[in-house]
Amino acid sequence: MRTSDLKWLFNQAGKHSRSVKKQDMARQQQGVLNALDTAKTQWYHFTAIVIAGMGFFTDAYDLFCISLITKLLGRIYYTVEGSPKPGTLPPNVADAVTGVAFCGTLAGQLFFGWLGDKLGRKRVYGLTLLLMVVCAVGSGLSFGKSAKGVMATLCFFRFWLGFGIGGDYPLSATIMSEYANKKTRGAFIAAVFAMQGFGNLTGGIVALIVSSAFDHAYKAPAYDVNPAASLPAQADYVWRIIVMVGAIPAALTYYWRMKMPETARYTALIAKNAKQAAQDMSKVLHVDLVAEEEKYSQNLPAQESSNNSFGLFSKEFAKRHGLHLVGTAVCWFLLDIAFYSQNLFQKDIFSAIGWLPQAQTMSAIHEVFKIARAQTLIALCGLIPGYWFTVALIDKLGRFKIQLMGFFFMTVFMFALAIPYNHWKKNHAGFLAMYSLTFFFANFGPNSTTFIVPAEIFPARLRSTCHGISAACGKAGAIVGAFGFLYAAQNTNPALTDAGYPPGIGIRNSLLMLGGINFFGMLFTFLVPESKGKSLEELTGENEEESEQPAEENQASYTRTVPV
Repeated sequence: MRTSDLKWLFNQAGKHSRSVKKQDMARQQQGVLNALDTAKTQWYHFTAIVIAGMGFFTDAYDLFCISLITKLLGRIYYTVEGSPKPGTLPPNVADAVTGVAFCGTLAGQLFFGWLGDKLGRKRVYGLTLLLMVVCAVGSGLSFGKSAKGVMATLCFFRFWLGFGIGGDYPLSATIMSEYANKKTRGAFIAAVFAMQGFGNLTGGIVALIVSSAFDHAYKAPAYDVNPAASLPAQADYVWRIIVMVGAIPAALTYYWRMKMPETARYTALIAKNAKQAAQDMSKVLHVDLVAEEEKYSQNLPAQESSNNSFGLFSKEFAKRHGLHLVGTAVCWFLLDIAFYSQNLFQKDIFSAIGWLPQAQTMSAIHEVFKIARAQTLIALCGLIPGYWFTVALIDKLGRFKIQLMGFFFMTVFMFALAIPYNHWKKNHAGFLAMYSLTFFFANFGPNSTTFIVPAEIFPARLRSTCHGISAACGKAGAIVGAFGFLYAAQNTNPALTDAGYPPGIGIRNSLLMLGGINFFGMLFTFLVPESKGKSLEELTGENEEESEQPAEENQASYTRTVPV
């Protein structure tokens, strides 16, 4: 036999051996993934919700507590002696203090989203919490010889606080989606995100307690009675305590995050170690996944792993998931313009309709109490119920219907507030009810689904990255809302604008504009696929036997956007 013939035989034998190994790997991977998809809901699932959810509790607290203290910061650092009104933050400072955390969040979502796919979800999960703890404490310790020094230090720490918060979005969503079974996956991810509502509520409650305690301890007159005495020196402690409390839940959760194993889907599909994945999950789910994996593997046909190695910037990704990424990113962008505009500037809207008294009729600390009370009521009436309606119904109604319905009703209620705006100035209870309903349908709608869907519809090796991109687009919308609404909502009469601001389009026209933005969100929802009741691998095409489907049918499974 010739040497060339021997080489050919060895090559063929090698190819056959590699083919057998690939088939075995594919069997093992599918066995683990099927076992996860059909695993019963267990105590560890709820533990994971709390561990991941406490990050979002902290996120919401840290991001939204700033809206409770901006008026106090203006009084402390920018009151001009002899002025008929208490001081307010200058436009550039207000922009920075309110929006810098969102800039950090956007950067963190992109960075940690990418890092979670490269290094693994668990390896970078604890780092985000450490950043939040250190920077929440640092924010409260912002000192300086001048107002500019204090604000610059505060902005520095809030940027890096946002950076840590940003990492929590893609990592928490991806981890929860990869732990969950396919029947209850939507409810589990929604429950993690729903902790945001409790964080928002807790921010209001903490501000109520702190401001009430200081108000009773240091009774101060209203500004128009005695400007100097309306701002006791101890008021500087109020805002510092409120921002520093945000470090506590993050610190308490750190140990438990470090105890969580890597997700089985990352280990099986990206690290290519199905047996390790089964062993890791067996320890926490209290089921012999190794045996389950072998049972499933025996019943699976031998198959090659499908050609799913395409990258984020490849033509194949654009063909399969390009429109999906556009849909998730644009919907999140549009949603956050409206959602964060409403959330961050509730105090301005309440003042405009007369629900909050004029600043000069209150002391500095009592103003914090009034703002906190208003925002706590909104959180109780609109925010929290909406989140938990989503948890209860998302695996019954589906993501698509809830998102479409949410955008629709947000549009309706925004227009209902804006068009008869003068009527609501005289009917505070009615305005509060309508305003709460916009929050209810934001959370029983796109604010929840824009977080859930990107964690389900992209391949495992790109899942965290794509979620980070979608979330970063959302934070770009939040930045537009945070910076833009400050100017847009100013009164059209130059004499009635806040100090340093040019005339804007007014609250009424701003609400009309937000209604239009919600309407476009409803249209872009048609680019987002329904993921209810499907396994992650079924949605993404991973571990799929391409030869079992005609090419046209296989392509259709990736491009379908509206549920059928």
